[in-house]
Amino acid sequence: GEEAFRNKQRVLVIASRGIVHRFRHLMLDVCKLLPHSSKDAKMESKDRPMVINEICEMKGCNNALYFETRKHKDLYMWVAKTPLGPSAKFLVQNIHTMGELKFTGNHLMGSRPFLVFDAAFDSEPHLQLLKEMFSHTFGTPKGHRRSKPFVDHT
Repeated sequence: GEEAFRNKQRVLVIASRGIVHRFRHLMLDVCKLLPHSSKDAKMESKDRPMVINEICEMKGCNNALYFETRKHKDLYMWVAKTPLGPSAKFLVQNIHTMGELKFTGNHLMGSRPFLVFDAAFDSEPHLQLLKEMFSHTFGTPKGHRRSKPFVDHT
């Protein structure tokens, strides 16, 4: 018989040492949204980025989200395909954690998100690459053991 396609994406979420509480809460909120994530201890900023590849290999992850803080005020988010894939660095601005926003409603933990991209993401090769990286990192794999089999809201 035919074997069903299995999307085996796992995401390592890690932060640099010296991250301030506000950034750490944002990182934990991202972990809550990604049931296919694996959190690890803080990483020394003087360590070379290859250390992330080694941690991913040990934890069985093929994607990484690295939250890097500089001077306790700038937060950068690295999105990477490990061990040999590309990486992209983003400056995170205007940070609000879920605790601050006090969302009301009944969001279902582990429900699968919709990822919607603008048509421009299909126009340029580098944007197509980013779209693929975001889909692998932020899209919950169908049938993941900690996810629900449906979408909560549209």
